[in-house]
Amino acid sequence: MAEWREKVSAETRTRRFSERTIRQVNLDCKRAMIRGRFCPDRSEVAQQRCVADQHEGDHSFGSQLWYFEGWGVDLYDQRHTVFGVVEYSLQYGLHELVEDAVFESEDQRTRYRQMYDDDKQKPTWHHPSHRWLALGVVLMAVISLTYLMIATLT
Repeated sequence: MAEWREKVSAETRTRRFSERTIRQVNLDCKRAMIRGRFCPDRSEVAQQRCVADQHEGDHSFGSQLWYFEGWGVDLYDQRHTVFGVVEYSLQYGLHELVEDAVFESEDQRTRYRQMYDDDKQKPTWHHPSHRWLALGVVLMAVISLTYLMIATLT
């Protein structure tokens, strides 16, 4: 019976995830709430969804970014709307928790997402300023070596 449950899928938007993955994400969302100093017994994760899913490749690990919303009850028994994020690295089919965070507003979470997306962009030498920098470094090396050769020969 337990094996059958592992094969059952839960749907998040248009992508289907295994029940095991959903349980792991739910557990990590609750841990994020605890780290955000909310009571684990009285707080609730109402909704979770995968917003970024980069599959594993032959030469790189994959990653997933999950959003969750819920209600957190703090030490003063005040109820807060919570917007959270959980980031995973996919390594050999396993979800490795990278980071989790809880925010007070969607705007704060959106800023986190922008930083996440900026991290995914690889540096490139195609930008003109990078070419000028490389040219400047090479030019300075040539000038320095020429100066040292002239200084040692005279």
